[in-house]
Order: sequence, then structure tokens, then C-alpha cells
Amino acid sequence: MRRRIVSALFVLLVLVGGLILALGLLIKENGLLGPKVGVLEVEGVIEDPSYLLDWIERFSKDKRVKAVIVRVNSPGGSVGATQELYSALMRLREKKKVVASLADVAASGGYYVASAAHKVVSNPGTLTGSLGVAMYFTDFEGLMRKVGVRSHVVKSGPYKDIGSPFRGMTEEEKGLLEGVIRDVHEQFLEDVSRARGIPLEKLRPIADGRVFSGRQALELGLVDQLGGFEEAVKLAKALVGIKGEPELVFARKKRGLLRELLESLGLVRYGEVFPPRFGFFFLWQP
Repeated sequence: MRRRIVSALFVLLVLVGGLILALGLLIKENGLLGPKVGVLEVEGVIEDPSYLLDWIERFSKDKRVKAVIVRVNSPGGSVGATQELYSALMRLREKKKVVASLADVAASGGYYVASAAHKVVSNPGTLTGSLGVAMYFTDFEGLMRKVGVRSHVVKSGPYKDIGSPFRGMTEEEKGLLEGVIRDVHEQFLEDVSRARGIPLEKLRPIADGRVFSGRQALELGLVDQLGGFEEAVKLAKALVGIKGEPELVFARKKRGLLRELLESLGLVRYGEVFPPRFGFFFLWQP
């Protein structure tokens, strides 16, 4: 009886040992215990960065994540959301190496976000730049007169309905909004200057809203090297000294069936519905 028990225990130990060995080999071959490189995909108009902010926090706390690649394919977005994402990446780069990879478009707010990286890699033909701020208004006053519709507004101050679609804008109102835009534009330039180490006097001459190709942006110092996502991965590995192939962890956001349908029908551009809502935008809109 004792021999049977000993034999059974021996067989059990062999099986457990074999299982542990096989599991160890599997982990080693797949890099499950090796270094990771996080990948944040900034796609479409930047409006709600909450899921990206969550992933930035997760990457920041994960000791196995040695570097983070920010893959940008965006024409920009709302000012507040863009600045939140930029600030989060600036905090992240104090703990991890951050590399930006520019895809088809990384303009205005898209570039704003990318500038927070230690290094920026762009395809030669990427559309980038567009360092500027815009507001969008619709004026239905002429149409309303034709159809005999009038609008009445009771307001607490002369500028409370500034930007109303039911009347034209006065020159004084335009001046007020232009003053705000100048301030927000200056914030844009100051943040890019701080992150990229480019003096403001060098940025201002090219910060008139124009877009550049990736190759032009390299000459202007807006990006560090030309290449695609693969080159960005190689650069991230080199910055942190990773040997071999790291595990890439993609911070993907699930897209609903409605979004897929809208994009397939061409009713959505860059992942969002146009025109944008009221507000200030770091947005390139051709």
C-alpha cells in the first residue's frame, strides 16, 4: 500500500514538474514576463480622452512597461481634452520613455499631444503642424429673414449670446473672441516650446495654422526622425535598452456597431461627426 502511495506521489510530482517546466517555456517564448511597450492610439477628433487617461495611469504604474508609444492619427480636437491628454503624457514621461508615432494626420491638437513625447517619429508624407486655434459659428440670420422667422433673446449682459446662430456677430464681439483665441494659441505654443525645447521665437513664424509634410516638419525641428510605427518601436527599445522583441500592449477602445456603420457610409470623418460642437478647437479641418 505504501509503495503505491509513494509511486502515485512520484508520478504526481513528475506531472507537476513537467507542467511547471512547460509553463515556464511558454512564458519565456511569448515574453510574458519580459519587458513591455505600451501603445496608446490617439485616433479621430480628440473630445473625450478618459479611456486614454486611464491607460496612461495603468502604464505609469506597470513596472514591466518600460516605454510608451503614442500612435497619433488625428486632426486635433477640443482644447480642454487635448490639454488634458498633453498634461497626462508630460507626467508619464517623468517615469517612462515616450515616443510619438505620427500616422496619416497629426495636425493641430494631434501634434500638440505628440509634442509631449521625448521623441517624435513621422512618416515623410504625414500631414502635421497646423499650430493654431479656431472657433466655428453658423449664422442663420439671412435665412430666417427670408422665411419670416424672428428670434428674441432676454439676456443678463450684452455678450451673453455671443456666437448665436440667430444673428450676425458685431466687430466688438469678434474682437473679444479673438483676444481669447490669442491667449489659447499662446498656451499651445508655450506647451510645445516646453516639451520640444524649441524657442518661442522660432515657433511663432510657423504657427499660423499651416500644415507641413513630415519631411518639412523634420527640417523645422517639429519631429526628430522619419519613419513609421516599426521605427518608433525600434527607437523606444533603444531608449530603454530592450534586447529582443518586447510585448506590445495596445490600449484599444472598443468601437460600437453604430460607429462602424457611420464610418462605412462616409458619415464620419476621422472617427467623429462634423461639424464640431461650439467651443475652441485645436483642429485642422480641410
